[in-house]
Amino acid sequence: MECFSCFLGLLLLLAARLPLDAAKRFHDVLSNERTSGYMKEYNQLSGWSSDENEWNEKLYPVWKRGDSRWKNSWKGGHVQAILTSDSPALVGSTITFVVNLVFPRCQTEDVSGNIVYEKNCRNDTGPSSDQYVYNWTEEVDSGNGNSPGHHNVFPDGKPFPHHPGWKRWNFVYVFHTLGQYYQKLGRGSARVSVNTANVPLGPQLMEVTVYRRHRRAYVPIAKVKDVYVVTDHIPVFVTMYQKNDRNLSDETFLRDLPIMFTVLIHDPSHFLNESAIYYKWNFGDNTGLFVSNNPTLNHTYVLNGTFNLNLTVQAVVPGPCPSPSPKPPKPTSFLPTNLKSYYSNSPASASDNPLELRESPDEMCQIYRYGYFKATITIVEGILEVNIVRMTDVLMPVPQPDNSLMDFVVTCQGTIPTEVCTIVSDPTCQLAHSTVCDPVDVDVAGMCLLTVRRAFTGSGTYCVNLTLGDDTSLALTSTLVSVPARDSPSPLRMANGALVSVGCLAIFVTAITLLVYKKRKGYKLIENSTGIVVKGNGLGVSLNRAKAMFRPGNQEKDPLLNHQPGIL
Repeated sequence: MECFSCFLGLLLLLAARLPLDAAKRFHDVLSNERTSGYMKEYNQLSGWSSDENEWNEKLYPVWKRGDSRWKNSWKGGHVQAILTSDSPALVGSTITFVVNLVFPRCQTEDVSGNIVYEKNCRNDTGPSSDQYVYNWTEEVDSGNGNSPGHHNVFPDGKPFPHHPGWKRWNFVYVFHTLGQYYQKLGRGSARVSVNTANVPLGPQLMEVTVYRRHRRAYVPIAKVKDVYVVTDHIPVFVTMYQKNDRNLSDETFLRDLPIMFTVLIHDPSHFLNESAIYYKWNFGDNTGLFVSNNPTLNHTYVLNGTFNLNLTVQAVVPGPCPSPSPKPPKPTSFLPTNLKSYYSNSPASASDNPLELRESPDEMCQIYRYGYFKATITIVEGILEVNIVRMTDVLMPVPQPDNSLMDFVVTCQGTIPTEVCTIVSDPTCQLAHSTVCDPVDVDVAGMCLLTVRRAFTGSGTYCVNLTLGDDTSLALTSTLVSVPARDSPSPLRMANGALVSVGCLAIFVTAITLLVYKKRKGYKLIENSTGIVVKGNGLGVSLNRAKAMFRPGNQEKDPLLNHQPGIL
């Protein structure tokens, strides 16, 4: 009898536990990373519910990872959910999450919310004879969705909101974070915004489960999760630009040229729109502290070297005063960096308390928030400026109507370039005709003076972009060049030219002969002469002397040529 009583008590205990085990709760379905007492650690998010609520598993079945039923959750493949957010978010601002569904190849959502096959699209299974993948409009028209039946509810039993067009929204999105959930009816994408006033600082996890309509029930099709960050530091991004800098991403800039610094604050919810923002710059070159309310500032380094740049952004945020003796959140230095985004991880100083409060006469408080940015900048010499000082046509021995040469005399300031490039384009400087680059290997004797020779095919107006460069800098100048038309030489003109040349040569030879004759006629022997006359060389000697009269000296020894630019 005693044994029977024990057995009966065990049965009653199991019967009492059976409903508890059968009733799943949101935290059982949405996350396996929850611990006991999880909800108690966080404040309530506006519009969200506790994941201690029961989950309707009859309408919304729960499949574990690796369940074979996932293979048949969607026709023609698998649906992928992509979750993004505008994290990091400054505490007190609003963070937005967006889920986008990516359907299998050749499938898309039409204006009625149905999933259809794209026209003229072929997948691995070939074209489909059916237009629809899922025709949910037909289900609604047949009476399955006209009445507010028990199946038009969320997993916690709350009815769908009956806003205009709600019957065309055939996906249920369940967002889960901080021990709370938010349910939303949608189409191929869903968006949810959360105020971060009650969100703890640091990285947090957002999980989303997506269900699709299936007659009078729903089928899970995708799960996705992502990390978002809430911080008490203003997320700051700084861009740096300098003219003639060859590589803007290496934080190496040129001396004696201004650098433009632009501060971008990551504030997608416009939380700081009504705030007074100040920018405090220290460029690390002993020029002092610069304070401005303009996010853009120019600064010129006049010395070579390495400098530590420091920026502090201060925002005075107006808002209602908190309850007495508020417990300030712990500061966090966790901030992700990606795509060259300069999100600072510098700790706040004692005087820059992020929760410094000041009461104003209208019973409003001011919260001071700070953001920080640091960078190490290297300053080097480079090419500061380039100018074209002269352009001249190059005369060719034989004129070529389809090819003209032009010399560009170029000067520059700064270091000596190692290469020169020209781009010849149309007059609008948009359509390039030719690009030529040459190394600068001539001896410029410390002066940046070069002659660049370039060819032009045909007459017309050209845009010439000329660039001088070295390892760290790239200087550019442009000009418009007008190339006149050149007439091709005709046979008659060539014959006349030849006759004129022959006539001139005959006159020249006659004059030289008379000159030699007169000199030889007045010639007298001095002392004893050998009497030897070398024949045949008289005219040659006279010609040599005549050449010397017309070309005295050697041009190569002219000191003025030492300053002529080399031709490239």
